[in-house]
Amino acid sequence: MRHALSGNSNFEFKNSKLIAGWLFFSSLLFAILCWLGTTSFAAANTFDDALAVYERGDYVQAMKLFRQLAEKGHQWAQRRVGLMYAEGKGVPQDYEQAVKWYGLAAAQGNVPAQYSLGLAYEQGQGVPQDYQEAVKWYRIAATREDEWAQTRLGSIYAEGKGVPQDYQEAVKWYRLAAAQGNVPAQYSLGLAYEKGQGVPQDYQEAVKWYHIAATREDEWAQTRLGSIYAEGKGVPQDYQEAVKWYRLAAAQEYA
Repeated sequence: MRHALSGNSNFEFKNSKLIAGWLFFSSLLFAILCWLGTTSFAAANTFDDALAVYERGDYVQAMKLFRQLAEKGHQWAQRRVGLMYAEGKGVPQDYEQAVKWYGLAAAQGNVPAQYSLGLAYEQGQGVPQDYQEAVKWYRIAATREDEWAQTRLGSIYAEGKGVPQDYQEAVKWYRLAAAQGNVPAQYSLGLAYEKGQGVPQDYQEAVKWYHIAATREDEWAQTRLGSIYAEGKGVPQDYQEAVKWYRLAAAQEYA
């Protein structure tokens, strides 16, 4: 009987140790999760605060706040610091610094920073001009549905910069960006249909895409749409309609 009681006591003792250990682990895990949540919340608040300061036009203070976050690895703050260096807001314009911060954010998978890095390589701002590097970064961002990277990648293929000229590939990327509502891509798609580059020549499709972009105040599309109506391509010739679109583009000081 004493032996049986002793066995039960040992079991209860071991069981209580397991319960205590589990409770301690649960408490520790809860504390860590709370700390992580508080830290993330604080970082988000600080970024929002910095953004509010930026939107007020206090670029010097905004840069200070963004940079504090960027130096701690906040990818959106890193990208913002890069943009501010590129635009010379709150600091002297410095494309090399811009590229540095874009690179840090891009390495963390920040898609807009990957696009900005592609643009820097294409334009040779802060880095030697390198179309192949531009294509590399544009493609990374474009495959992650960045409409501006898709549009620039389309233009790169249309112009044959760092890649063999390929109008079909250009149209592919224009179409993806246009589907997201990117106005320059919509205009470029219209131009591809008008010229028959990468797609069969189709003036009605050209008019369709020009019209979409033109109604969203794209002066290039407004001008091409004016020419389409003046020449009667895919639409009845209509000089009044042509003048209407020319006038809208001219109001935007399109030469």
